[in-house]
Formats: sequence, structure tokens, C-alpha cells
Amino acid sequence: MALLLATLSMVSPLSIDTFFPSFRAIAAELNLSDWEVQQTITAYLVPYACLTLIHGPLSDALGRRRMVIVGTMLYTLASIGCAFAPSFALLLVGRVFQGMAAGVAPTIARAVVRDLYDGSDAQRLMGLMMMIFSIAPALGPIIGGWLHVAFGWRAVFGFMGFVGAALVLASWLALPETHPKEKRIRFHPGELLRSTLSVARHGEFMLLAVACGCTIGAVLAYLGSAPSIVLDQWHLSETQFAWLFLPVISGFMLGSFLSNRLAGRWSRLRQLRLGFALLIGGPIFFLALNALMPHPPILPQQIYLFVVAAGAQLIFPMLTLEMLDLFPNSRGAAASVSSFITLGCGSIVMGVLVPALDSQLPKLGVLSLVAACAGVVAWSLAHRRKIAAP
Repeated sequence: MALLLATLSMVSPLSIDTFFPSFRAIAAELNLSDWEVQQTITAYLVPYACLTLIHGPLSDALGRRRMVIVGTMLYTLASIGCAFAPSFALLLVGRVFQGMAAGVAPTIARAVVRDLYDGSDAQRLMGLMMMIFSIAPALGPIIGGWLHVAFGWRAVFGFMGFVGAALVLASWLALPETHPKEKRIRFHPGELLRSTLSVARHGEFMLLAVACGCTIGAVLAYLGSAPSIVLDQWHLSETQFAWLFLPVISGFMLGSFLSNRLAGRWSRLRQLRLGFALLIGGPIFFLALNALMPHPPILPQQIYLFVVAAGAQLIFPMLTLEMLDLFPNSRGAAASVSSFITLGCGSIVMGVLVPALDSQLPKLGVLSLVAACAGVVAWSLAHRRKIAAP
């Protein structure tokens, strides 16, 4: 169950950046500018974020298992459509449908964790899920780079379709229904809307969701610039994206290890403070290094990515559990709204801020630091509300 839920959480991040190494080839074959290729990310993220608001409430009404199986089937078909798209317009259409369906699995998987587990057990499983969720955007371009070199860019989307089909089969065979009929809300548009709005109007919840989004944004500031950093600034090849992503993967693994070891030993408050210290300390180190050395070696930059990823992995699972605990009877809606806010922050970072900063390393360091500080502020305000609540 842990492996299945963690793998379901990979669908969305794999879909975002597995094809990064193919950017140049897609632009050349379809006669596109760099800006136009970047819109393949926007075409995915916007419907992903919007439809995420629906997936969770629907699972509260219809059940978790049915939604996961249908969603992954639609994702598989959209991925195959991208692989065979004859034009840029149809590629964008395929990406839109990918985004509409991809949010089902990771969103509902979070609700399933809280349906099944409590306390430190829930934290450990959520930590494992978030580690794999976070490793996926780092591992994706590595796999995509080798597939691109061996078979071309269309094979990368074929790989996404294969992953989707495998998850349909695995969910059909192994995923139980964790939200029984007696606990479901009525399947009615007004009821679903009221459930979502009740979550969105909760001040503490929204602050925690913003803190989650800023935490991920601190890492995405670099991941969203991966093609420019690896190919243009580090002067590496399409098969060497591991130079950037392996430090991120290692940081996520360290954060997950610490989260599992500290669960039940340290309080959530103490763990969160450690995570935010790493998240802020990394960019400060990087900016100080750039001030002393305009063109620093790759290794110190990799250390920076490692530290930031470890901090984010410590923070994200605990904030996610705190949000789900606020709505024990509407966990699907809570997971949907939190995913929407997180993806909204990610879309702004990757689709707006990163291109505006021209992927320049010092500017990305400032963006990462600002995102981390904003996350600390949002979490601090949420913590004060929790303490002040009767």
C-alpha cells in the first residue's frame, strides 16, 4: 500500500519535467521559439491546478478507488495523444488533458493516507509519499534525457503513458476503497461546492497551504530552470541532467530519513523549525558564495540544492498532515484545496518568475530565499492562530 500510494504521487511531477531534455528537439521539429515550448508547461499546470479543486470533493462523494482508476486511465490516453501529436496545437491539447487528469492520483493518495493511518504512522507514510513525489521531478529529466537520446522526444511521452497504464493496473488490483459509503457526502454540485468553500474559508488552513506552496517554490526556482542551467550555464549534455537532479534527490532522501527517524521523538514544531532553517540557510549560503565568486564551481551549487531539498522534505509532509487534520470529514476537499494552492505557487514560480529572471543563478537564489521566507511567515501566522484558538 505504501509503495502504491507513493508511486501514485509521482504522476504529476513526472509529467511536468520529464521532457525538459527534449525542449530543443521539440522546438526544432515544430518550429517553435523557447517561449512557445515553455507553454507546454503552462498548458499542463493551469488545468491541473483548476481541476485539482474538483478531484478531492468528488472522491468524498464517489469514493477514492473509483476516482483514482478513472483519472489514471484518462491520463494514460492523454499521454499517448501527446506522443503522437502531429502539431504544436495538438501537443498543447494533449498537455491540457494530461493536466486535467494527472491531479487525481496524487491528490486522492494524500486523503487515503489519512483515511488509513494516524499519528507517527501517518507522518512516516506521508514522508515516504512526499519523498517520492519530490524525487519524481528530479528523476524525470534523467530518465527523459536517456529516452530522448535513444528514441526521440515522442518516446518520453510514451513513457508517461506506460507509467499511467501500469498505475491503472496496480490500482485495480491493490487499491482498496478507504472511504466507505456511510462517510461520503451527497453527490450534488452544491454540496461539493460547499465542502470546498468551507475548506477555502478556513484561515489557518489557507496559511498552511501557502506555506506548503512557498516551500515547494523554493526548490522549483531551480528545477524550473533546469534546461537553461544544465545545457547553457553548466555546458553539459542532455544525458547529464543528473548533475543537477541527483543532489536534489539526495536532499529529499535525507529529509525523508530524518522525518522518519524523528517521528514520535521530536515534536512537529521542532522538526518544522529545523526544516525552515535548512530552507533559508541554503539560499543565504548560495548568495554569499556568488558575492565572493561571480562564477562558482558546480559542486557548491549542488550542495546548495541538497540543503534546500532536505529542508523542503522535512516541512512538506507535516504541513500536509496538519491541513488534513483540520477537516477529518472532508479530507478529499482539503487535499484538493491544498494541492491547488501548492500548484498555483509552483505555476507562478515556473511559468512566470523563472522566465522573467532569465534563469540567472544569482536571481534564482534570491527567488528561492524570498519563497522560503514567505513560507516561514505563512506558517508562523498559522501557528499563532492555532495557539490562539479556543
